[in-house]
Amino acid sequence: MSLEAPKVTDLFGDVKPVKAAELHEQFIGELNKSFANASTTPGLAPAADPVAQMQALVANKSLSPDAVSALNNALSAQTQMNADIVKDISLTSPLSTSFAAFDLEAPAKLLTPRPTPLRNKLPRKKGVGTSHRIKRLTGYTGTGTGGQGNIWPGITETTTTSFGSIAYERGPKISYSAEDAIFPYFSYSLSDSVSFDAQFSGVGFQDLRQLSSTSVLYATMLMEERMLLMGRGTDSNFSGALAAPTITATARTAATGETPISSGTKVWVKATSDAGSFGESVVSSVASATPDGSTQVIDVVISAPVTGALGYKVYAGAAGTEPTDANKFYNGRSATRTITLQGTLAVTGDTAANHASDTSAYATGYDGILATVLGAKSGYNNNINSAFSTSNPGVEFQTTFYNLYNNVKADPDEIFLNGSDRKQLSDAIKNGSTANYRLNLTQTDAGDYIGGATIGALYNEITGKMVDLTVHPWLPQGVAPVLSYTLPIPDTQVSNVWEVVNVQDYAGYQWPVVDFQYAFSTYFRGTFMCAAPSWNGAVSGIKAV
Repeated sequence: MSLEAPKVTDLFGDVKPVKAAELHEQFIGELNKSFANASTTPGLAPAADPVAQMQALVANKSLSPDAVSALNNALSAQTQMNADIVKDISLTSPLSTSFAAFDLEAPAKLLTPRPTPLRNKLPRKKGVGTSHRIKRLTGYTGTGTGGQGNIWPGITETTTTSFGSIAYERGPKISYSAEDAIFPYFSYSLSDSVSFDAQFSGVGFQDLRQLSSTSVLYATMLMEERMLLMGRGTDSNFSGALAAPTITATARTAATGETPISSGTKVWVKATSDAGSFGESVVSSVASATPDGSTQVIDVVISAPVTGALGYKVYAGAAGTEPTDANKFYNGRSATRTITLQGTLAVTGDTAANHASDTSAYATGYDGILATVLGAKSGYNNNINSAFSTSNPGVEFQTTFYNLYNNVKADPDEIFLNGSDRKQLSDAIKNGSTANYRLNLTQTDAGDYIGGATIGALYNEITGKMVDLTVHPWLPQGVAPVLSYTLPIPDTQVSNVWEVVNVQDYAGYQWPVVDFQYAFSTYFRGTFMCAAPSWNGAVSGIKAV
């Protein structure tokens, strides 16, 4: 780097021009003389370092005071310039964002669980028209079903039975029960779009159109899975909206393990019937109780079970006078008919005001499995309103097996459980005070033992059949449907108890580009039917532990 000689005005700005010119000539001469001798003059740095050279010149006593002063000014300017030019490079300098490369691994990781066991298991068949229809012969004399009783078949030579207006010497006629079942078709669709900017900016990292289409497809499958499990329809052929529960509220002394409500202000409560993934009923009438603020909790009690409810949700607010529904906040759910308010009540989140309209059933919905097994046509719903028995583990299901067999001679194939409820049932067997069982521990090569026990099936103590237990990933805690897939009766004309019937099964549509985005939708049209609802049941009202 070359060093430019200082100007006269920089060195001698306060001296008369003639004198300044003389001093400048003297300075330049001395400076050139010094640079020429830099390699031989003791104390001077090599010519390659002008800053070091000027520092050495300042120390050279042969310069006049004016020259030394001018040299110090030049040295200061040069030092500052060098500092700006040769400042160190680090992760934050001279750019706070650094010059480092991004080690981005393509494509994005899809951490999205998508199990659909019902959709994978249940048969799907082709439909036509606007609805799927069947006729059910629900009973005839001797079956004990469909409201049909028994008659004595004994006759004599004079026994007569009327056929129209004529009496014949014949045995008594049998009677029948039958019904029409109509399952309307509905259309379903989900959509997504990708802007041009997003698509082309992602080139080299991920195909966002492909990601969008795949995500919509999986979302459609997941929503259908939930409809198959928890759907409720408002059509006259389906169960319709859940009723709001009737509730009471009572303050009581907190039991062991419970936290007293910290405020002594009056608590106002409303509740809804829970329909699962898609919503809940309208809110109930209000109930209230006043805890003492130090030792008490509040029990909100559902006076009677609501048909079809998977559980109940409570909304509460504390005030001297009743707060609006916008100030009654969600304070918990229970599958049983008692929800205990304790500790500090919630003051943010979902409110009772959000449930002035029903969201439990839909005009484009059908009855899913839970609406069927908990509804009016269920074979048997064992609402236990408690935890599983530890003195006789599994008795709740044996009661259901007995009633299903007693009612229609059903012999179920599978039980679906929430993971928490299956663990509770396994623990009941392991920890039951009078349970008779054996655990086999498998010894490994290392000499340790593999512990734990999970209940995988239950023997139907009525028919002797082994009934599988399966955890369903989206099943709410507190209800366990007991399902039949085929009927244990010959010549029923029922190939499958549960069927998906679609006029149009899954289709995907890439819409024409009409603006700067790519759009994709899925579509299917159909319904879900249960040909024999009485061959299915449930254990419900299972208390969480």
